[in-house]
Amino acid sequence: MGYGMNSSRQAMCPNESPRAVAYARYSSDNQREESVVAQLRAIREYAARQGVEVVHEYVDEARTATTDDRPEFLRMVEDVAGGRVEVDLIYVHKLDRFARNRYDSAFYKHKLAQRGVRVVSVTEPLDDSPESGILEAMLEAMAEYYSRNLAREVMKGMRETAYKCQHAGGRAPLGYDVDPETRKYTINEEEAQAVRLIFARVLAGWGYGEILAELNSRGYRTKADKPFGKNSIHDILRNEKYAGVYVFNRASSKVAGKRNNHAQKPEDQVIRIPGGVPAIVSLEEWRKVQEMLGERERPRPRNRGESPYILTGKVICGECGSAFTGNSKIGGRGKNRYRLYSCAMRKRTKGCDNPDVRKDVLEAIVLREIEQVFFAEERIDVLIEKLEARARQQEEELAEEQKQVAAALGALAQRMDNLFRLVEGGRLDSPTAVPRLNELGKEKRELEERLREIDARSNLRLTKDAIRTYIEASRKAIQSASDASTLRHLVEAYVEKVVVYKDRTEVVLQVDLGPGADNDGGGGGSRTHVRRGISRNF
Repeated sequence: MGYGMNSSRQAMCPNESPRAVAYARYSSDNQREESVVAQLRAIREYAARQGVEVVHEYVDEARTATTDDRPEFLRMVEDVAGGRVEVDLIYVHKLDRFARNRYDSAFYKHKLAQRGVRVVSVTEPLDDSPESGILEAMLEAMAEYYSRNLAREVMKGMRETAYKCQHAGGRAPLGYDVDPETRKYTINEEEAQAVRLIFARVLAGWGYGEILAELNSRGYRTKADKPFGKNSIHDILRNEKYAGVYVFNRASSKVAGKRNNHAQKPEDQVIRIPGGVPAIVSLEEWRKVQEMLGERERPRPRNRGESPYILTGKVICGECGSAFTGNSKIGGRGKNRYRLYSCAMRKRTKGCDNPDVRKDVLEAIVLREIEQVFFAEERIDVLIEKLEARARQQEEELAEEQKQVAAALGALAQRMDNLFRLVEGGRLDSPTAVPRLNELGKEKRELEERLREIDARSNLRLTKDAIRTYIEASRKAIQSASDASTLRHLVEAYVEKVVVYKDRTEVVLQVDLGPGADNDGGGGGSRTHVRRGISRNF
């Protein structure tokens, strides 16, 4: 699925060839795909065949797509979305080079679409048909699954480390060092004095402010060599390691790239091994402190968790051009709460008189349009056949790539063997051969990793049953309107925008239905959109 050429740039320069930027990335998780050089080479070759000029290349090395910790990617998005780099396309080698999370992918694609820029995978080219849109969503879902599966495999290894009570990575807690040979925790006596002082003062009834003053007056510092703060004291008091209990996998997963160490996972997912760490304070002292902390900390009231506004970022006021945002009001005799989408201009300055729209009604209209265009009952069988054909084609390409990588690996092994023979025969000295052997060894590891990844991806086959399951799950989510997360993904994947006027609303979908379809124009290779006008009756 994609978006059209940058209409503003093309309007000003109608005779110019399309322009693109390239984005390449490899991960830091030992699951590196093609080298950045190979990714950029493939992108340049594809662009040349398409008659597209690549005006800039952005590269993130040793980064992962599971977070936004990708400075060049973020710079590219800001450059393109902000108009500093005028292009029509962003080329990536594969869709999962762009993002391995469907929400992030949809979020950034939507941001770029507002500039008329679309993202294209040069090894997974898709057209603008409904089945292409669904196939891209499925490919992104599979990439996300692959990333999560990889994380599970990594977690297995870390669990084995945990059962041995070994350090699992990161900075050791204050008061501990890690033995480089055994990777076990050892007590750092100088730091441990600060830990014992903190527990002793809490047991004596001191407040955090008093403890902080004493710690800092004595010159104690945190493990990061910073002055103590209230949060650092709280974390120390809650850490079971100080009572000799090895704990692993306690903190909850990251949300939006950040981890909240105060939020904990369910007990059945946490590994606890008493005696697995040398104790700095007694278990009795630690338990007494937990009782005291429990009395101090009152539980916060629960968030009732209202369902999210799934059209956030998609709804535009047709009268003034402002965004429609989620809103709620209390009214009527029963003082009921109504959930609405409201014009931001009207809310801020009263400068627009476009009425509010009921959330449930507007969302139902949009979801019905998605279902009719992408998941209509009468065309599901045809859609599945087309999707399976696309999937088989991609599997054939993957198999061909597997052969090429295997052949390259064999040739590389032969070259390394020849170098060894030259050294053994005295025809090449070691100082000359070693740097070259190191380079070849690095290439060999990259190819081996790529081959392992191809094998793993070969197991993620898009069968007819898998495709049907995805389509039926999407239709079920639309019809029941109960799974907000899935509905948000569907909206991000298939909806360009929703324009609300006083007398009607227009739903603009990200798909080209071909000549004769009801759309808003376009042609000449540019992206067109399905534009459905619905009389307003909210």
